[in-house]
Parts: sequence; C-alpha cells; structure tokens
Amino acid sequence: MKNLDNYLYLRYTFDMKTAISISDTLFEKAEKTARYMGIPRSKLYVIALEEYISKNNGEMITQKLNEVYSKINKNDLEKDLAVGLESLRNLTKNDTW
Repeated sequence: MKNLDNYLYLRYTFDMKTAISISDTLFEKAEKTARYMGIPRSKLYVIALEEYISKNNGEMITQKLNEVYSKINKNDLEKDLAVGLESLRNLTKNDTW
C-alpha cells in the first residue's frame, strides 16, 4: 500500500504544482513535522490539505442541509407526519405483537 501511496503522490505532483505563502513559524513547524514523518514537505502539505478539505466538506454539507430544512414549513411537516402516523396505525391495527 505504501508503494501505491507514493505512486499516487508522485502522480499528483506531476499534474499540478502551486506556490503558497505561509509564515516562517508555520514553515518551520511543517519542516520539522515532515522530517519527523520521513516524508517530503510537499507531501505533508498534500496530506494536511486533504484532511482539511475532508473535514470541511462535512461541515459544508451540514450547512446546506440546515439551509434546506430551515425552509420547510413546520405546519406542513406536522400535517404530513400526522397523516403518516394515521396511515401506519390503520395498516397495523390488526397486527398482534
């Protein structure tokens, strides 16, 4: 699996390169972390960015769902739930538990 990870990393770096500006302090922390992990600094940046995006995608989805649910008319929802509950009661009125 490590060879696959290295291949994917190398393949990724051939496709796109970018430049970023970071503080000296953050750069030094990244340098030490990459050295400790035994990976190139650029791979550390890729890992960190992937994790950040993954984490925030979940938050963005939650935000979008909250927007959708905030537009639902609560009165209509309660009516729909009442109709559904009544239908369920009718369907199960002869069931024995």
